[in-house]
Amino acid sequence: MSTTPALSAPPPGGAVDPSTDATDLRGFGYEPELRRGIGSYASFAAGFSFVSILTTVFQLFAFGFSFGGPAFFWTWPLVFAGQFMVALNFAELAARYPLSGCIYQWSRRLSNATVGWFAGWVMIIAQIATVAAAAIALQVVLPSIWSGFQLVGDDPALTSSSGATNAVILGSILIAVTTLVNVIGVRLMAIVNSTGVTLEIIGVLAVVVLLLLNAERGPGVVFDTGGTGSGLGYVGPFLVSALMAAYVVVGFDSAGELSEETRDPRHIAPRTILRALAASGIGGGLMLLAALMAAPSLTDGRLATEGLPYVLTSRLGETGGKILLIDVAIAIAVCTLAIQTAGSRMVFSMARDGVLPFSAALRKVSPRTGTPALPAIVVGAGAAGLLLVNIGQAALFTAITSVCIVMLYIAYALVTVPLLVRRSKGWPHEEGIARTERGGRLFALGRFGIVVNVLAVLYGIGMILNLGWPRPEVYDPAGGHWYLHYFSLLFVGGALLAGGLAYLRHRTRSRHSWRPLPTVVPAVAEGETA
Repeated sequence: MSTTPALSAPPPGGAVDPSTDATDLRGFGYEPELRRGIGSYASFAAGFSFVSILTTVFQLFAFGFSFGGPAFFWTWPLVFAGQFMVALNFAELAARYPLSGCIYQWSRRLSNATVGWFAGWVMIIAQIATVAAAAIALQVVLPSIWSGFQLVGDDPALTSSSGATNAVILGSILIAVTTLVNVIGVRLMAIVNSTGVTLEIIGVLAVVVLLLLNAERGPGVVFDTGGTGSGLGYVGPFLVSALMAAYVVVGFDSAGELSEETRDPRHIAPRTILRALAASGIGGGLMLLAALMAAPSLTDGRLATEGLPYVLTSRLGETGGKILLIDVAIAIAVCTLAIQTAGSRMVFSMARDGVLPFSAALRKVSPRTGTPALPAIVVGAGAAGLLLVNIGQAALFTAITSVCIVMLYIAYALVTVPLLVRRSKGWPHEEGIARTERGGRLFALGRFGIVVNVLAVLYGIGMILNLGWPRPEVYDPAGGHWYLHYFSLLFVGGALLAGGLAYLRHRTRSRHSWRPLPTVVPAVAEGETA
């Protein structure tokens, strides 16, 4: 059995001893550099704000309804159940490997350096694209609150020239602000994120209650396919409409990304990963149900084109609608902040191991703020640059932001598949994991681990195929662009090819700088065996 120095016992009164977390991190071969200023609620907020149901359900409701009718509601619990299987595996890993850049770190330790590197590479690309996608959502909201936010032209539609240009301006301003917050330090980031998440939760509850009070039909509406198909003929539309939920329910692993900045991460991170996903799943499902019950009409076409904003303004009036739109704008801002923070920690984690170009600069942490500033700037600059694609190429930008979700699912699979292989060989018992001396058992799936892991892998592979399938109605709705039709395959293939070339080049030039993996496990409580 592998051993490590025992973790120190908890101090009197149950307070968290920072030196315990520092000693724990050193056992993995890393010196503590990031500042531990994140508690339980801030850790939860990191995952919840990445999912950001108030932002994404608001944006994508029309997409799901247009393909699947009211019955598209059932895609939400289906996707939630699949992702919860993934989250349960992630929670178990977060308890055993509380490290920044968790997807990269987990994959690397479960498989090998090559697989881990590709998991990190895919995740970085996906996170940069997701930052851009979240930031550009301001254009959907702000001009509706006040026309003065339309700085260019008078047409706010994202597909118009003036709307696209204005979206880039607003999105770039937001990214500049979130980059500044990230550079200043994790404490400010946590305060902003936690405040924003609190307001978002209040907004979600308000939307659900107010819409239910104005319901026009009962919950049985969720069994109506809206003429999109019946029987086996509904399978196709249902699978397409499932992309809405798949786009939304990602990013709950952000609590793990911030493990090195979280106090007692072995116990807090697993709980907050699951809580963030559970809260998002319940809140999002209630929003969908309430909107379908309160919509003025299911057949006039407006629900399929205008979505949730149409329901809110119709039921709550201009003033009530604008108040909630302000809350949505706040949710968009904290969502962008959370995604950028997670992306910057992924870049930092890989650079710390010397596996990225310019690693020496990217791994530096400010001694004053305890924050890796350059990775935040790199992620922000990449997202701002990607925004420019939207000018004159709105369909291309939409395709890129859609494919980034495929990339996230691929990165997740590069963790769950190696984990399943390790479970078949006895993981985690082979590493002697039981409980830390700080107190309390580590989160573990026990005898259910194999079953949960298999379900997570099957769900992930199935959704990757569903998300990436070259459907013209998803990737090229206007028609006439073959490269958009097959964009998911082209983009993923190009990203993996570019990653392969970068990996081989840097591995050859920097072979000596790659950090070896120490054999690290938590301390085993006295009297327990591996």
